[in-house]
Amino acid sequence: MTRSEWLKDALQIPLPEDPALVLSGCRRLLGPNLFSASPGAVGDALCPGRDPEVVLQLWLDQVRSLLEDLAWQDPSLTERRFDGGASIFLAAAVDQLFSAAYVIEAGWYFCACGLLGVVPIPREALLADLRSILAHETNPALAALVAGAETRGIDRLLDDDLITFGHGKASVTWEVDSPPVAPDWHGIHDLPLVLVTGTNGKTTTTRLIAAMAAAAGLVSGLSSTEFVKVGDEILEQGDYAGPAGARLLLRDKRLELAALEVARGGILRRGLPVTRAQVAVVTNVAADHLGQYGITTVDDLARVKLSVHRALRPGGALVLNADNPFVVSAAPAHHPTMWFSLSPQTAQIRSARARGEPCGWYEADMLVLSDGSTETALIDARDVPLTLGGAARYNIENALAAALAARGLGLPDDAIRSVLARFRSDPKDNPGRANEFLCNGARVFVDYAHNPHSIAAISSALAALPAKRRFILLSHAGDRSDDEIRALVTGAFALSPDVVVVAENPKFMRGRPFGALPALMRARCLELGLNPAAILDAPNPGDGAERILDALQPGDLALLLVHDNRERIFARLAETGGRTRP
Repeated sequence: MTRSEWLKDALQIPLPEDPALVLSGCRRLLGPNLFSASPGAVGDALCPGRDPEVVLQLWLDQVRSLLEDLAWQDPSLTERRFDGGASIFLAAAVDQLFSAAYVIEAGWYFCACGLLGVVPIPREALLADLRSILAHETNPALAALVAGAETRGIDRLLDDDLITFGHGKASVTWEVDSPPVAPDWHGIHDLPLVLVTGTNGKTTTTRLIAAMAAAAGLVSGLSSTEFVKVGDEILEQGDYAGPAGARLLLRDKRLELAALEVARGGILRRGLPVTRAQVAVVTNVAADHLGQYGITTVDDLARVKLSVHRALRPGGALVLNADNPFVVSAAPAHHPTMWFSLSPQTAQIRSARARGEPCGWYEADMLVLSDGSTETALIDARDVPLTLGGAARYNIENALAAALAARGLGLPDDAIRSVLARFRSDPKDNPGRANEFLCNGARVFVDYAHNPHSIAAISSALAALPAKRRFILLSHAGDRSDDEIRALVTGAFALSPDVVVVAENPKFMRGRPFGALPALMRARCLELGLNPAAILDAPNPGDGAERILDALQPGDLALLLVHDNRERIFARLAETGGRTRP
């Protein structure tokens, strides 16, 4: 049994069960995170009906008391309040992370027992267990390795069993339980690396940056919600926008430049995967997945996304969207920032140009970049296929973000420009993002947009294209609130559809009764003024897509918002003569 396997089950604390006092999660954060640039552990507690301030103070008191009894060196605690609860974060060395999590849980145990009048197990017995865990986890050789890497300015990637220093072709990996005492640091170093996060656009931006690096002659790789890829080889298919995908990519010895898509869930569950990125991008922030891990507002979510700045090396730059008020509000002060905007008049762009700082903007159909002294009209947006002739303004933003990030990574403008001129919204370059097909003389777009912000963006872009009739396929998972579902439909109506097909999503009911979600979407369509006869039903997204494809005539336009049955829909498009638009 490895050390980590033993530690995971080393202690079972009998937390009292009460719906008004719930420890909803206690987890290790292996890298920089929402709370700190240091690793550590965090617990989230829910206390509906109680004063969260009182609960938090009692919990903090218990944690501090345990840390004192354990003689914990230089304890650093950070608390966070949210609607209906609170979180405590304890910074910890890489060989104290399990121990830190158990201390937070034990503190909650004594806090909850006191509030509920439950007699706890003897304190000394629990302290003895904690001391045993702390002694078992302590790994001086590992701690010395991490310190040696930090002194040399070398990044690290940590998981339960392995630790990696450097990136890709310049990396080395050792077992956590048997690290070398006197390692040879020669040849170990970091590679150009960018983190990309945001509510929407992060996958497209990640793919653009990796393509720009490849165009510059480098072996580039990316991890994303779709796959992990090095060069032309897909290493794994699936959602790898978390630390596991980053580790898989950055341990590949072929790699010369990396673009990591970083999702909200990964940041909150395990922290950021690296500590010394060269660039970090935040594309935008909008309401999505609220209510998890104590993140209850869009402002909270913005702070989660902007925590990528803690994973930058000294002098590393943030690339931020000056048009997104949540990004602007959460941006860290006094940090090197390359702003981008759809207007040269945005306050951040005007200020950056006046101070001679790098930035990018859209003006008179051109994507313009400034390095602080020279301004370059990089490319006409109408010559960037992703923008649909300039109509898809969200992809103008993504192109600006990718171009600034590429410059921050040291890539030449020729490579940046060439990729923007050829990169398409098709299943090869950008699968699932406004993939366009011709079918029976109609234009068909397949997109994986899944929240109100992204659905409104793609619908608004396609509304600018001429069409005789407009069709849209709507379906979704059942774990969204009624308000979110209504907002999804409202966003889709930016397309001004003539026909809407609402489809059940049987694989993703997630607590909803059959028919409830289509009924909710149908009702919202009626509220928005659509004729009842123009609202069609389907038992699943595949059947819904077929209803639309069967009805298409020359000059029509269809948007298929697909979250399931993707392969079936693409196969049907191929069978009916659908082809990717050149």
